[in-house]
Amino acid sequence: MAFGKRKSGNQGEETTAVPEPAAVPEAAAESGADDDLDGPFDVEDFDDAETALVGRHDLGAVLIPENEAAELAVEVNQQGVPTMAWMVTSSGRYNVTAYAAPKAGGLWREVVTEVADSLRKEGAEVAIQDGPWGREVVGHMTNGPEPVVMRFIGVDGYRWMVRGAAVGSPETADAIARELRNALSDTVVRRGDTPQPVRNMLPLQLSETLVTRLRARAEQMMAEQARLAGQQLAPPPPAEPAARRSEQGTAMQQLRTITGG
Repeated sequence: MAFGKRKSGNQGEETTAVPEPAAVPEAAAESGADDDLDGPFDVEDFDDAETALVGRHDLGAVLIPENEAAELAVEVNQQGVPTMAWMVTSSGRYNVTAYAAPKAGGLWREVVTEVADSLRKEGAEVAIQDGPWGREVVGHMTNGPEPVVMRFIGVDGYRWMVRGAAVGSPETADAIARELRNALSDTVVRRGDTPQPVRNMLPLQLSETLVTRLRARAEQMMAEQARLAGQQLAPPPPAEPAARRSEQGTAMQQLRTITGG
């Protein structure tokens, strides 16, 4: 992880700046779970904000780490405005969103109960588990076509709260939870100075570079789908007449032998 240089109090001296991680609740600290997790970070922890973009997707209020094993998928509303960004992997999918919060923090403690109640209303079996940053909400949905496990993780920062959500099958629930925690531990929040009502989701905005990459990927996928559809619609080759056969095989077989096909 690359960090900038933060100037010390003595003129002319520089020290390596290590971003301060979001506060870890005492319960999680005592458990000693996932000691290697050190984020999320605030963009203000970087002397050069551009440094925070290295190796991360720029989603406006949050910069989430790139994942070679994941595909970025963006949901948009009818007006074409992005509303949610998911990282889709073989284990499931996860997202990271940021919300405006009080300076004193503590918003996640309130949200935990609300998330759990909302899941119960949808028919899920809900459990509260201890995680690296405190309480996590886990919901087991069994009233759909296939059972689904959803996990919600929250982290309080200075004037912001980050919430991660992971969705997977019962068999991959632990794997997608690990991917989400890894993402949260290296996420950077760009809160901004604009006053925001508490609990407001901070805006999701895609950088021009990311939009270009997503558009190119979409065009590539459409071309691939068109190619596959063309193969499926193509008529089968006509049967070769018996008269074309010889001791050396059909003409097509001879041609393949000659060309190495």
